[in-house]
Amino acid sequence: MPAMKIVHPICCGMDIHKKLIVATIARTGPDGVTTYSQRQFSTMHPDLVRLRDWLVSENCPVACMESTGKYWIPIWSVLEEKVTLTLAHPKYTKAIRGKKTDSKDSKWIADLFKHDLVPNSFIPPAPIRAMREIFRYRYKLVCVKTGEKNRIQNSMTVSSIRIDNVVSDPFGKSARSLMDAILGSGGDFDPKACGLYLEKGLKKKEKEIRESLEGMDLRDEQSVKMQLAYGHLDYLDSMIGRTVDALDLLAKPHEAIIASLMTIPGMSRISAIGIISEIGTDMDAFADAEHLASWAGLTPACNESANKKKSVRISKAGTIIKPLLVQVANAAVRCKDEPYYAVKYERLKRRRGHKKAIIAIARMILVACYHMVRNGETFDPTDIDRKTKCPKYVKASVRSPEEMVEFLTGMGYKVEAPVQSAIC
Repeated sequence: MPAMKIVHPICCGMDIHKKLIVATIARTGPDGVTTYSQRQFSTMHPDLVRLRDWLVSENCPVACMESTGKYWIPIWSVLEEKVTLTLAHPKYTKAIRGKKTDSKDSKWIADLFKHDLVPNSFIPPAPIRAMREIFRYRYKLVCVKTGEKNRIQNSMTVSSIRIDNVVSDPFGKSARSLMDAILGSGGDFDPKACGLYLEKGLKKKEKEIRESLEGMDLRDEQSVKMQLAYGHLDYLDSMIGRTVDALDLLAKPHEAIIASLMTIPGMSRISAIGIISEIGTDMDAFADAEHLASWAGLTPACNESANKKKSVRISKAGTIIKPLLVQVANAAVRCKDEPYYAVKYERLKRRRGHKKAIIAIARMILVACYHMVRNGETFDPTDIDRKTKCPKYVKASVRSPEEMVEFLTGMGYKVEAPVQSAIC
């Protein structure tokens, strides 16, 4: 049996912890014999500099480390200028059970890496990483904001305040003014006065809103809870606004790409910035569009054994970019100005259902982003007839004879009624 090929004759494997780094340099000679040199360093900056200097002095050009929490980030920042680094997912470097220590882990990573058996994780350059950090923080703030809205709605339900049954947005301007008045009244709010707090668009629903407040039972604990939650919502809105301002500054060098991505139906500016912060602007990091879609967790898994296909569900990868693309996809299929994805969505939905259809649309959008960023193009689909893209010809379901006739007539066809034969 031939020996495995040595790809990296001199390389380093690092086992990273919160306070400790164990680094092992594997040096393979022309005779195929590998010798090891191992040292331990702390995670303090002076020791990280000593680690870098040691790798340089040993003429070690490449190193591999596990993606361990956030502990790898300061190490990467210190070493990336002098050493070519590979960040590996822990599932690819997992040691044999029962033979696991820090020293053995470090040596095991070095042995795997010298044979090039460790796939490299995508790490964008520092400016893109800065955008990613701010965007992910904004994402967390939005999640917290959603949680606070849910708590407020729960308190409304408990207090028999059913505004959410009448208005489409219980956190809109009119609903917020009304709730501020209710909370400020100390539980003595007269539902007949609700019209004073409604904007022009909701005046026609005054009767329904007044009925939704009948029997209101606002207790002190629910009032205090909602006041605190509303205050937190206002604070979160200001924080999210500041993150958007910071993203605008970081995104200035990429305005051309952002403008290009915004031509995709359903794509807002903040969504375009989020996609760039996740995939970067250099598409050479991915082998092709299919590789990018797999990296984002938008392709079916390949799991087959003994000619039997097992679960082909999408993976858990892309914890940030996948929800973002699904959100863009949901907006794209509702876009009336450019129903390109709406047509595709309706065709898929009939066969596969909403969830699989929307994941397929998210994947299509990501593939479009890949080619647009790579080639500097704008969104210009060519795989669908221009007439079928007209909004009035897009039907959720064309099943009745009248709808079929209308659809075909709009397409330019002449439809004649069938001749019915006489019944003897």
